[in-house]
Amino acid sequence: MAQTPAAAPTRRDRKKQQTRAALMAAALRLADERGLENVTVENISEAADVSPRTFFNYFATKDDALLGGPLPHGPSMRDRLLAVPADVPLVPALLEAISADIAEIQRERDFWLLRLRVIRSNPSLLPVLVARGECAEQETVVAVAARTGLPTGDLFPQLAATLVGAAFRTAMMRWATAGDGRDLYDLVREAFGVLATGLATSAPTHEDIR
Repeated sequence: MAQTPAAAPTRRDRKKQQTRAALMAAALRLADERGLENVTVENISEAADVSPRTFFNYFATKDDALLGGPLPHGPSMRDRLLAVPADVPLVPALLEAISADIAEIQRERDFWLLRLRVIRSNPSLLPVLVARGECAEQETVVAVAARTGLPTGDLFPQLAATLVGAAFRTAMMRWATAGDGRDLYDLVREAFGVLATGLATSAPTHEDIR
């Protein structure tokens, strides 16, 4: 199943993306420097050189700016997973489906390490983060159900989505705290390799997930 190529962003789209990125960067930098409780929407807007009204065109709250908010573009998890050849086993197929996301995070390493540091320092963000995780997990449930032909209410897609989400989060936190410049993709592949073995071994090789 081939994916339809995404349309090239227009000048207006690029401008909006730049403004959105500037607001997120400002929110994270200020929260890291001052502490989340000492940062307001007005502070973030001023640092990004936009009005508070513009801020609310992109984010509902300052927490949304810190955590990124929903992305309105790009193929769904279902479409990405179904685009992987049917003969690829599920766990490697899921890894392939999110490989572009992993590459984007790796390219913006400093930004994401700052975001993860702010999250670790501000437990009040966790409820929002958990809610985001539940939405992403449900998208994975739908994707796995579509690929396997099972109903979304079946145990298999639900459990698979939960385990995949946990593996990815574990890899992200290891990446954030490793301090040795390890590649995020390698850490995710290692975590998914554990899933691919059915948790039967504590030390799978990278060959298990290829």
